[in-house]
Amino acid sequence: MKWLSRVVGLSMCTSAKYSSRGPALIPRMKTKHRIYYIALFSVVLLGLIATGMFQFWPHSIESTADWSLDKRSVHDAPLVRLPFSSPIPERGDLSCRMHTCFDVYRCGYNPKNRIKVYIYPLQRYVDEVGVAISSTGLSREYNDLLSAISDSDFYTDDVTRACLFIPSIDVLNQNSLRIRETAQALALLPRWDRGMNHLLFNLLPGGPPDYNTALDVPRDRALLAGGGFSTWTYRQGYDISIPVYSPLSAEVELPERQPGPRHYFILSSQTAIHREYRAELEQLKAENGEAVLLLDRCSNLSQGVASARKRCHKGQVYDYPQILQESSFCVVLRGARLGQAALSDVLQAGCVPVVVADSYILPFSEVLDWKRASVVIPEDKLPEMYTILKSIPHRQVEEMQRQAHWFWEAYFSSMKAIGMTTLQIINDRIYPYAAHTYEQWNNPPVVKWSSVNSPLFLPLIPPRSPGFTAVVLTYDRVESLFRVITEISKVPSLAKLLVVWNNQNKSPPEESLWPKIAVPLRVVRTKENKLSNRFFPYDQIETEAVLAIDDDIIMLTSDELQFGYEVWREFPDRLVGYPGRLHLWDHEMGKWKYESEWTNEVSMVLTGAAFYHKYFNYLYTYKMPGDIKNWVDNHMNCEDIAMNFLVANITGKAPIKVTPRKKFKCPECTAIDGLSLDQTHMVERSECINKFASVFGTMPLKVVEHRADPVLYKDDFPEKLKSFPNIGSL
Repeated sequence: MKWLSRVVGLSMCTSAKYSSRGPALIPRMKTKHRIYYIALFSVVLLGLIATGMFQFWPHSIESTADWSLDKRSVHDAPLVRLPFSSPIPERGDLSCRMHTCFDVYRCGYNPKNRIKVYIYPLQRYVDEVGVAISSTGLSREYNDLLSAISDSDFYTDDVTRACLFIPSIDVLNQNSLRIRETAQALALLPRWDRGMNHLLFNLLPGGPPDYNTALDVPRDRALLAGGGFSTWTYRQGYDISIPVYSPLSAEVELPERQPGPRHYFILSSQTAIHREYRAELEQLKAENGEAVLLLDRCSNLSQGVASARKRCHKGQVYDYPQILQESSFCVVLRGARLGQAALSDVLQAGCVPVVVADSYILPFSEVLDWKRASVVIPEDKLPEMYTILKSIPHRQVEEMQRQAHWFWEAYFSSMKAIGMTTLQIINDRIYPYAAHTYEQWNNPPVVKWSSVNSPLFLPLIPPRSPGFTAVVLTYDRVESLFRVITEISKVPSLAKLLVVWNNQNKSPPEESLWPKIAVPLRVVRTKENKLSNRFFPYDQIETEAVLAIDDDIIMLTSDELQFGYEVWREFPDRLVGYPGRLHLWDHEMGKWKYESEWTNEVSMVLTGAAFYHKYFNYLYTYKMPGDIKNWVDNHMNCEDIAMNFLVANITGKAPIKVTPRKKFKCPECTAIDGLSLDQTHMVERSECINKFASVFGTMPLKVVEHRADPVLYKDDFPEKLKSFPNIGSL
């Protein structure tokens, strides 16, 4: 178009020029023709610009008003009258799965890996004679849910870009719905298309006398986020089991209660449970006395006292849900409906729920590991409940109490939490390569898994990261520590140096006394003198690569350290280190033996000088099996062996020894004032191997005859042409 404009402009200028100098080369254009062509070109140009703006400007052929009750009242919403002959959706396809009843192509490519959710504008539906389809209209809970979604990153007001559609028709409580008319209202939604890519939220399914475990409203292929699914109605991988929201969550704020033993061992606080269950619980209490507390609805309350906030036992009144904090385990039984709001109350109190409801699909069980926060007992095992719960170790009970409260806090505490969790689960299905990991779903925020990626999955070679962080564990050997810092600072790929000061009785040197190096140097003071402090996932570690090094390893050259880092970059799922060790089977003694003699075989590299991925810090600190971490801290030994066991067990691979150097000044071998003078040290190292093998239930360590050396390191070649000329000898 610019080229055409230049031609027109050129012809006009030429015509004007030659009109004053005799005959023109181009015949003179008449004024009326010139105006006509200018107008024509202008119209064409404006048309192209308008087309481009329409093509690329966000637009919609339907309403784009934000969903918000703040902008208009429910009573002001448009009225929609449903003819009696309006179509009714099909009952619901139990065979639906994401690959059969969900159109993922509507979601399209999204650089943020986030689905877009559209909420239909609010409308009031009535039948032919003007009777509403719901007795409650829009509940406060559903309003909170839709408002939270509309304020989230999932929301879009452009229906053409939506991947998921949520009706503004409240079906949370089936008791308030007219089934046929609600189904007709769903079928009238502009984008219904047999329920494809539509999501319905329902907390209380079914009605008397059967109380089905899924919403009875015919809904075609729509996804259902339901509270109280059974294995018969739940479409695995399609529907989402959600908790039955407890209004007490917003009304009652419980004081923080630390995990540990409680006044009662087992507590039952549900009302209106089946008489057979009540009889079995009464028998349980008769056998175990004061350890079991059975509560029921109060019948002697003063007028005006909210019965939902009280429970009674033999005339004694207890505040509810506060009383739940006084028990280690709280029973959650099936009622008329399979899903119970009591589960949410129990989790809020940090009481471990004992779920006795056969075929119940626990909320968000697609992503949450309920074994960490609850005990599920078959209904026919209810009389054995006390014995089953007594077999759980105290430490495990405390972990379950902590996990139970965190589950409530993260996923149960509000309609917003329930809605966001539901959408995230669907989002993970659509974008599985960017899905939340098990750790992100199940570990409390103190474990910052989001800051670290696992090296155990493709791509194995990490991106070019900003070098490595050297973590030096020290106690009080300041002179040796400063020498180590000075030597490490010469390594080109060093990004940061972190000193873990493990001495609580002595302060680190003043800042002015520390060596001056070109990279940041940080000092972390620990609360206890533990060897495991070396492997804590400190926030200061920002690189993927970590170099663990003792404060007396001063013989490694900068070339050796740089080469070790380059080897780790090729094998980021391995331990890459310098001092190699071996485990052997002692046939005479019938147990494993630790070996530090020089051999060609290696099964461990000591973390007194080793590179590894920071992901293993999280595993060591939060996922180490059994009591290994406590064993290490109590014996002040074997943290390096424990890390070798952990990495080998996770990866199934051997460590990599780097460079030919075998002699190291380390507490284990040649230190004059170290632990080597203690004759029991090597024996205890062998005991560690046997202890860890027992805890792991196997021997994960792999023996290899392999070592990584630089190319040309032994060749007769000019040193200045070698990448790593200064490699230590044997």
